[in-house]
Amino acid sequence: MQNRISSFPPFIDQQSKILILGSIPGVKSLEKQQYYGHPQNKFWKIIFELFKEELTENYDDRINILKKHNIALWDVIDSCERKGSLDSEIKNEKANQIEELLEQHPNIKAIFCNGGKSYKNLHKILGKNFRIPMYLLPSTSPLHTISFERKFEDWKKILNY
Repeated sequence: MQNRISSFPPFIDQQSKILILGSIPGVKSLEKQQYYGHPQNKFWKIIFELFKEELTENYDDRINILKKHNIALWDVIDSCERKGSLDSEIKNEKANQIEELLEQHPNIKAIFCNGGKSYKNLHKILGKNFRIPMYLLPSTSPLHTISFERKFEDWKKILNY
């Protein structure tokens, strides 16, 4: 029997306009109890460069930058069984209550999925023609091996909101 892992609570407030959804935290993130806690994950580097902020290792400061730019974070999967950090190893998943979160936060104008797993799962949860635009962005994981420059170019879509 594999260990069951759980996602973190959503980071969101009434000013949030953009919701970024991952699949579920990887091993390093779970150890650190931080979103995108793996040092090789490019999430924080991309966010800080998008908004021309100075990158910091301090997690509270990172979260404050998201807040400053009206960005919410969560995962599409509430809990699952998984060995390691690969999305392909996810088994027996239970979905997060995305629809309820969006009802409580009508200020969200767009949803951006960090990688294919979260995008595919989100479509299962909300359907393809949901009232809020949903975008697939390349995963910021070090396991997704396209160049940083290509990832960054795609992630610029966030700036439209």
